[in-house]
Amino acid sequence: MAVRSGRCFGGICCVECCGGGGGKQMIINALTSKNHSASFLFWWRIASAYRRRTPLGFVAHFMTNKIGRKYGIQIPIGTKIGRGFYIGHGIGIVINGKTIIGDNCNISQFLTIGSNKGTPAKIGNNVYIGPNVCIVENVVINDNAKIGAGAVVVKDVPANATAVGNPARIIIKKTEQ
Repeated sequence: MAVRSGRCFGGICCVECCGGGGGKQMIINALTSKNHSASFLFWWRIASAYRRRTPLGFVAHFMTNKIGRKYGIQIPIGTKIGRGFYIGHGIGIVINGKTIIGDNCNISQFLTIGSNKGTPAKIGNNVYIGPNVCIVENVVINDNAKIGAGAVVVKDVPANATAVGNPARIIIKKTEQ
């Protein structure tokens, strides 16, 4: 079942992962879910919205850290991530805290978005990033782009393009009609 975050409960969770049963049902599902990616995103969205000083914020930070440590997901609280963010297989994911990710992005396992100089990637809307991808430094991945498995992205990826390889090169660029 596809799990996306960011459509209900004030942009924190959605019908697909929580069944649309209201706030109480969402929390029960997030606590008991076998899909750790959905649980992580649920608690991450709450932790990003609430301070640690509030009871809900404290629990959200605790759960985000617990799930993140167990599965190797490192997405700092406050990272700018749009609606509809999807983690396919949540393990081994490292995202720099200054990264900006657009709406409806789909990421896979063993992703690294890093930066040595404090200028991480900017990722557009409707982007798919395959497994075992490294995105390095000040790279812009434009809307509707696809990054193939094992790619090392060191240059910008234009809109509607597919990039693969090490270093990543553009193999398909769809033109808008």
